[in-house]
Amino acid sequence: MAEQFANLVDLCEKTCARFAPRPLFGIKEAGRWAWTTYGEFRDLVAACRGGLAALGVGPGDKVALISNNRVEWAACAYAAYGRGAAVVPMYEAQLPSEWEFILADCGAKIVFVANEAIAARLASLTNLADLRHIVRFDAPPEAPGSFAALLDQGRRAPVPPISPAQGVTANLIYTSGTTGKPKGVVLSHGNVVSNVNALHRVFPFEPEDRSLSFLPWAHAFGQMELHVFFSMGCALALNGRVTSLIEEMAEIKPTVLVVVPRIFSSLYAAVGDQLCGRPKFVQWLFRTGIETATRRACGQPVGLLAAIGLRLADALVFAKVRARFGGRLKYVICGGAALGIEIGRFLDALGLTIYEGYGLTETSPIVSANCPGHRRFGSCGQVIPDVRVVIDPAAGAETEGEIVVYGPNVMQGYHNRPDESGALLPDGGFRTGDLGHLDEDGFLYITGRLKEQFKLENGKYVMPGPLEEELKVSPYIANVVLYGDNKPYLVALVLVDSTHLYRWATEQGFELGDPTRDERVRQLVRQELEHRSAGFRRFEKPGAFALVVDEFTTENGMLTPTLKLRRRIAVSKYKPILDALYGAPDQAEAALTRHRGAA
Repeated sequence: MAEQFANLVDLCEKTCARFAPRPLFGIKEAGRWAWTTYGEFRDLVAACRGGLAALGVGPGDKVALISNNRVEWAACAYAAYGRGAAVVPMYEAQLPSEWEFILADCGAKIVFVANEAIAARLASLTNLADLRHIVRFDAPPEAPGSFAALLDQGRRAPVPPISPAQGVTANLIYTSGTTGKPKGVVLSHGNVVSNVNALHRVFPFEPEDRSLSFLPWAHAFGQMELHVFFSMGCALALNGRVTSLIEEMAEIKPTVLVVVPRIFSSLYAAVGDQLCGRPKFVQWLFRTGIETATRRACGQPVGLLAAIGLRLADALVFAKVRARFGGRLKYVICGGAALGIEIGRFLDALGLTIYEGYGLTETSPIVSANCPGHRRFGSCGQVIPDVRVVIDPAAGAETEGEIVVYGPNVMQGYHNRPDESGALLPDGGFRTGDLGHLDEDGFLYITGRLKEQFKLENGKYVMPGPLEEELKVSPYIANVVLYGDNKPYLVALVLVDSTHLYRWATEQGFELGDPTRDERVRQLVRQELEHRSAGFRRFEKPGAFALVVDEFTTENGMLTPTLKLRRRIAVSKYKPILDALYGAPDQAEAALTRHRGAA
């Protein structure tokens, strides 16, 4: 029978006792991986819990964190749970004004920060009347307010853990609000462990499994990865930088990976780059191998010659790509956004089994997931145990309906925002704002966001998100924004991938200057848009486009922590360019010139 937990404290205590000698967290130090065992982590949590008690932290208090993933982060979180306090995670990359708003809104008594630089910025903020303590992870032991000093204090005065009731708040996870101010999603112990317990029943992870963890624990998706793998006795190596992810996968050799689609988009583009320099036969083998693997996965017959070609493709190409992931991957769990169909077929052909899921912070976060024995390509899987999904056709566009979620994973509400809790229905359901449908076997398909959909002048509804994901498969397109609300047709703002374009130009035998001003680049991008949109309906194809070389990052606010586009911000910034695409060509060029000058 699958393990079931009463709360997050119960999860920590049971798991550490059961797997005490096994490795839990791995960190890379001076080029070598060092591991913290479950038993060592239990002692760290106990010391931190005692330190929190000495500072007066108890039931109902808020413990905030401003740090990237690290062992100390996890220890503070589980220690806070053991004091009956709620954890409020934030990102190092957030603006100080956002830290200030969140800390003031939740009334945090203590905040743990990664380093002195963050502590100094916090000290300059004025609207933090409830904040009593700033504890620095990287401060030397002798420094006042150091994490090491807090642990020492806790070891001298240990306290047993409190076992919170299921209704007690475990987390306040702040997401972007409609007014631009973050809003705190209130998740109870019962909410979070219901997700953990459900996943224990559908995913057969083993203590021997190992993951390379890079999703931020300040996000609900990343935090669920932490709780689930921890609860099953798995090992988590902590990735310091996404740019070193592929290199570290070869070192760690993970059996499980939790990702967002953008990671695989980058891999797909990298493989395409490498293939350009390979013989034509290898390129043909790669393409036909994917086609054959896709037919086989769909249950279509595969002839002898095609089967031989697939085996050759696997030996010469696919096996080498798998090796870059460490060669041991059994499960790749993907969420946070829709995975492009072309990339999904590519990964399937590689022999990497992808399990897509769906969820939101407000649902703790998992609602549905593909899992072993129950997997359907293109879907977000079946609804997890104890959760129910209803499709409300009244809210949908055309044949789709809004997804309404019922179950123990549905949040308690938004902190200090009773006026924004209208998504919580009187019968306990949560209106997700996402459109989709269930098939006859209960597999859930997501087709877009209600807030993102818009209507063209001809009355046709457009769901931009899934279309953008398909266009971004091109190695020459780093990102794209589709626009057309109440307009005669769609237009696209294309953020070009300069690295791939300069390599392409070299292969074509010319020196490339500014890629946004080169007509040869425009022609290439035009061809890519036409090719990638071949399966779109006519009104979904962009009728005009503009090229920019800007980057979309979490730091500049254009992407969420799970690398999804912040559409409202992007459209607001580039609206003059987007609107100019509906005028004469010189108007669009003038708007681009003004943008370049402002940049």
